[in-house]
Amino acid sequence: MKRKSILYKDLEVSRAKEIYDESCKNILANKIILAWIMKSCMKEYKDCSICDIADHYIEGTPEISQREVHRDEAPASDPGKIRGENTEDKAVNEGTVRYDIMFRAILPQCQERVELIINIEAQKDFYPGYPLIKRGIYYGCRMISSQYGTIFTNSHYEKIQKVYSIWICFNPPEKRKNSINIYSVKEKSVVGKVKEKEADYDLLTAVMICLDSGKEEKEGNHQEGTEESEILRLLEVLFSTERELKEKEKILENEYGITMTYEEKEEVEKMCNLSEYVWEKGLRTGREEGFQTGREEGLRTGINYGELQNLVRMVLKKMRKDVSYEITAELFEEPVEKIRKIYEVAEKYAPEYDIESICRELAA
Repeated sequence: MKRKSILYKDLEVSRAKEIYDESCKNILANKIILAWIMKSCMKEYKDCSICDIADHYIEGTPEISQREVHRDEAPASDPGKIRGENTEDKAVNEGTVRYDIMFRAILPQCQERVELIINIEAQKDFYPGYPLIKRGIYYGCRMISSQYGTIFTNSHYEKIQKVYSIWICFNPPEKRKNSINIYSVKEKSVVGKVKEKEADYDLLTAVMICLDSGKEEKEGNHQEGTEESEILRLLEVLFSTERELKEKEKILENEYGITMTYEEKEEVEKMCNLSEYVWEKGLRTGREEGFQTGREEGLRTGINYGELQNLVRMVLKKMRKDVSYEITAELFEEPVEKIRKIYEVAEKYAPEYDIESICRELAA
């Protein structure tokens, strides 16, 4: 019966994570957010205003989890079919994997209409068992190969459209935090001075945007930087689990001129609440599994150091709102004495409340 209860909670957490992922994608698919990403990471839009990119260059409505990655070539009978539609064809021996966000954008300052195909991926795990950049390059290659039979047929390779695969990494290793790396095709003349037209080979670019989700400046300390660094801050603010919704609204409006709609506020609030919910459920499930298997460490502490950090982080949010430790213990279904101890130790590190220092003292 206990195992069944733990399995149920695992499924509950899994479902919460799915909804959390959906909220992340919905937020990223906002045209203003996409415009900031494009201006910061795509050379074609460096000189364009955010409003122009959002209002004039992004085509239609971005698709969220619709277009399949492993898709065989579509029939050539209907060249326009791919636009805005979800194709259900599957590649042989491949499972169904969909791009997080897919959309098209018109290339500015061109005499004739030229489009780019852009894919945005939200990635939580930087080390999923393979180099993430290889997956980014693969996605770009699939975006090019899938144009056969839709964008071009037979030998009309001149019609191939450039693709971008942009990856936003929420939990990168320390050395990669607050960084943007761009990978693209370059020409190198080995013998002679022959130059090809750049548009004929510059057809695939992968971008890795690595955030620092734990970074949070004190109010008034932020200084404007380059457009590239501003997108790092914008995304950090949007997806921070530390900032309250009102603080996010204030920063977005004052620093980026972004006024969230009611629906967008709901998505951001849902994402923040779900993030906390997943942590809470994960903590309880982890403790129960520890007791179930009789692991000595699980019986003694109930949580490992990483889980302790998450618990302290959530407790601090309640402390800052002047919630008593008794109510916090009830909310998180934790022993009152454990939460009281966290409150006592945390008070020593006020007002900064350095999580690492608090956890080290608690774990000693």
